[in-house]
Amino acid sequence: MYSSVIALVCSLVGTPLIIRVLVKRGYGQLIRDDGPKNHLTKRGTPTMGGIVIVLSTLFAYGVTKLATQHMPSASALLVLFLMTGLGGVGFVDDFIKIYKQRSLGLRAKAKMIGQALVAVVFAVLVLHFPDARGLTPASTSVSFLQDTALTLGPVVFVIWAYLLISGTSNAVNLTDGLDGLATGASAMVFAAYVLIGVWQYGQSCADPSSAGPGCYEVRDPLDLAIVAAALMGACFGFLWWNASPAKIFMGDTGSLALGGALAGLAICSHTELLTALLGGLFAIITLSVIIQVGSYKLRGKRVFKMAPLQHHFELMGWAEVTIVIRFWIIAGLCVALGLGVFYAGWVTGS
Repeated sequence: MYSSVIALVCSLVGTPLIIRVLVKRGYGQLIRDDGPKNHLTKRGTPTMGGIVIVLSTLFAYGVTKLATQHMPSASALLVLFLMTGLGGVGFVDDFIKIYKQRSLGLRAKAKMIGQALVAVVFAVLVLHFPDARGLTPASTSVSFLQDTALTLGPVVFVIWAYLLISGTSNAVNLTDGLDGLATGASAMVFAAYVLIGVWQYGQSCADPSSAGPGCYEVRDPLDLAIVAAALMGACFGFLWWNASPAKIFMGDTGSLALGGALAGLAICSHTELLTALLGGLFAIITLSVIIQVGSYKLRGKRVFKMAPLQHHFELMGWAEVTIVIRFWIIAGLCVALGLGVFYAGWVTGS
């Protein structure tokens, strides 16, 4: 509660402050001319609002730790590192767009190198810092509801973690195309991770009273829930200003940071493959881009009017608010499905 409320207030109050700063400096969004024409009216809207989400999350977590007089955990700090590191890559990308007055920021290769560097450092560190029971923030086993029998070596795990982090951060980035779409969907997924963290803490193998066949071997589940709560609160606060018509965009600063945080929570809570269900909307939108590019390269034809998927419906004449609300419904259904599968796994002991 502390974490979520503090982040919500910081984001709600901090966003209009940064809007004033960005407007004063002329840090406005550039719009591609080949996109939906109604997006041209958004040209000049302040961007890089993801700074508020990142700072609100960090502040909320820090204050919560001080208020409760508990030491930060390695798992939470590593997730926050991943979020901040990828947010930094996104910030550089956004700043180049503004400074050079072009719709593309970092070159694809430079952006990929930046993401890879942060992801690899996280993946290496997450296998260290064992607790009293010898548990590290992550394990080398591929996980779904818990760790599976498929175990990777340390090197292969780093590659797997990089692919997961890169895929998730880019998926959120692709979803961030309409006012409030990625922010609202992200808030729902982080809410799910609050519930998952609290549940894993209550059914931890470290607690003799709850230890059983279905207990969870997760190093810091409650602290991960605190991080997820801070992210959820920060997203809700930002959404107040990011909802249509948006007064500010999160930019790559926010979308890469949120995607990185989501991947970090999945890895540290040992629910890596479950993320595909919880973040089903992100997966669907990413798949639409893969289908569009693959179809054009193989057949010379496009499946959608435009990719990512949300722009296809815009070109079909759907109003932006209609698309966002319907996609939020899809995101909510995916989250409900993911939580249902997670709970069913505990009931069946699988």
